[in-house]
Amino acid sequence: MKTFLDENFLLTNETAVHLFHEYAKDLPIIDYHCHLSPKEIYENKQFNNITEAWLYGDHYKWRMMRANGVEENKVTGEASDYDRFVAWAGTLPMAIGNPLYHWSHMELQTYFGVHDLINEQNAPAIWEKVNAKLAEGGSRARDLITNSKVTVICTTDDPVDSLEYHIKIKEIKDFNTQVLPSYRPDKALEINRATFLPWIAQLEKAAGTTISSYDDLLGALESRAEFFNSVGCKVSDHALDYVPFAVATKEEVEQIFKSALAGNSVSLEDEKKYKAFTLLFLGGVYKKLDWAMQYHINASRNNNGQAFAKLGPDTGFDSINDSLVASALTGLLSSLAVADSLPRTILYSLNARDNEILASLMGSFQGDGIPGKIQLGAAWWFNDTKDGMVSQMKSLGNFGLLGRFVGMLTDSRSFLSYTRHEYFRRILCNMFGEWVEAGEFPNDEQLLKQLVQGISYNNAKQYFGF
Repeated sequence: MKTFLDENFLLTNETAVHLFHEYAKDLPIIDYHCHLSPKEIYENKQFNNITEAWLYGDHYKWRMMRANGVEENKVTGEASDYDRFVAWAGTLPMAIGNPLYHWSHMELQTYFGVHDLINEQNAPAIWEKVNAKLAEGGSRARDLITNSKVTVICTTDDPVDSLEYHIKIKEIKDFNTQVLPSYRPDKALEINRATFLPWIAQLEKAAGTTISSYDDLLGALESRAEFFNSVGCKVSDHALDYVPFAVATKEEVEQIFKSALAGNSVSLEDEKKYKAFTLLFLGGVYKKLDWAMQYHINASRNNNGQAFAKLGPDTGFDSINDSLVASALTGLLSSLAVADSLPRTILYSLNARDNEILASLMGSFQGDGIPGKIQLGAAWWFNDTKDGMVSQMKSLGNFGLLGRFVGMLTDSRSFLSYTRHEYFRRILCNMFGEWVEAGEFPNDEQLLKQLVQGISYNNAKQYFGF
């Protein structure tokens, strides 16, 4: 029987052990998609206790706590940090099979040297040990990043953001990690949401212009993209809960936009026309700036109306959507290709059913001499489990070039989440080891080294141009 979370955790064969410890374990990390706060990085946030580091803003854990019967006061409410931590410690033993069980113990071991199993009985001891470690210093936000050997962080940023903290971070002399913005114009696309008109007013201020026409909007979006580019941005991102596509003329979209500016709601068909036309324009901007474009598809957000009214978005009430993707996504990518406006693109779906659809579709749009120009994005959110990661990589291997995969990301708001890269690398090496030992792939040392190090780090560095 293997010991829980020993040095060969998740490595079930000799080849996997060799690949991980020799070629993957000590590589740096590129985190090309996350939700860390650049302000907290700049200010080098000090965590006063483990609850601040673990439970503030972590909707993954909040969902589990609610499922375990923890009252909301100890999830997002006014309960003390200690009581919230004890509630989480009492929840985790029930999470057998959930990656949070692995991640939480890995984080305790990696960052705080605590090897205790987490449960309600030893929660007081863990609380004291971790908080003592935090109080010693050396565990502030930038310390955690540096100690994790993170070379690049791409945060997630609205076009109206000033990027002041990204700019300030560049001036820190003893911090060598690049912290770059990512351009995420979701609010520009959501023409039917209550946030749309207030956001347009924010965009006017940020871009220093008046927006009274669709051309004005496009000009402002491009202007902000150019500003982001000047601060080092190399990637955009779009949350597409469904993939919008409908053919429309610019004149039609102008009328749709003006109707929305007047405070009117627009039909679903007109929403699709507006979103598709805008996405096509933005794709051209990204191509011109030599950015990579990300589409995060098929999330169903804020499902619980009562909870949304009380707590707002991103509080753990989301799920997997089941909208169809093949036809609309083909239309978007083909239109971009016809206009010679298709940038490097990463396609993610929260619905694992779509992996093979995306992996086969992207093969139709590779080219331009760019290795892996169109990527099947890493297993994301509800899919970044052991099974989800293996499934995503097998789909990519079945339909494309797994060896060109740009690898893992954290998609996290936590500075402790970099153990997820180790988790991914262990799973990757184990899968390769299984194939080698079953005679399904040659035991070619140099080729295996190239593949493991490429997927773990080098491919992302080359793909994004960091």
